[in-house]
This record gives sequence, C-alpha cells and structure tokens, in this order.
Amino acid sequence: MDIKVLGTGCPKCKALETATRDAVAEAGINALVTKVEDIVEIMNYGVMTTPALVVDGKIVVKGKVPSVAEIKSILTK
Repeated sequence: MDIKVLGTGCPKCKALETATRDAVAEAGINALVTKVEDIVEIMNYGVMTTPALVVDGKIVVKGKVPSVAEIKSILTK
C-alpha cells in the first residue's frame, strides 16, 4: 500500500502524518508512508486544502485531521 500525506509542513499536516503512521502501525498494515511537501506535486493531485491523505493514488481525506481510528477504518476497507 502506498500512502502519501500531502501538506506544506503546517501543524495539521504534521498531525496527519503522525496519526497516519500510528494507524498503519496499530493495524499492522504493510505500507510505505511518505510526506509530500512540494506544492506543485500537491496541486497535481488537485488538492487545494491541506492536509490531505492519498492511498494508492486516490484522495481519501482532505482539509482535516481524522483520528487514528478513522484512518485505520479507511485503510482497512
């Protein structure tokens, strides 16, 4: 599973990255989690509000920081 956290480095972006890494660890998911801070790459996803979470190329969250439980639910669907 390829997971990208899109965000320029604001506190919410950092919180989403931390929550995502925690969710992956708690769920025991084999995933590569990367942080994308390049604004051009973020815009290529069509995201105008960060933070955003992209799983296998699909935007699943944008503009908010879900809980670890919510992220685990998204990742295990």
